[in-house]
Amino acid sequence: MRLDQWLWAVRVFKTRGLALEEIKSAHVQVNGAPSKPGHTVRPGDMITARLDRGAAAWTRTLRVVDAPASRVGAKLVALYAEDLTTAEELAKRDKRQPFSATPGVRARGSGRPTKRDRRDLESYEG
Repeated sequence: MRLDQWLWAVRVFKTRGLALEEIKSAHVQVNGAPSKPGHTVRPGDMITARLDRGAAAWTRTLRVVDAPASRVGAKLVALYAEDLTTAEELAKRDKRQPFSATPGVRARGSGRPTKRDRRDLESYEG
């Protein structure tokens, strides 16, 4: 199975296109070396993916156990990938700040409010 397909199938990335972009920009390594999206993933390969390249960037390390036929549910990911991410990296992930926009305030230049936006603003204002 191709590397980009495997990363998408075991839910490392939300879309296959995103997995493709991250691999091309060398944020994903296979056995310590940058790889191409078409690289064939084999059981035993160590895959390192750098995620969330913002203020809370963290690295996820996985060992390939098997290749699924297609995208699997979150509960089944453990059958195909062994998560070897360190506790230190997981702590970085947990420090991410949730999105918190002030209610009723729209970004300047965001355009005309939609009908839904207007209803939300009206319900907030009372």
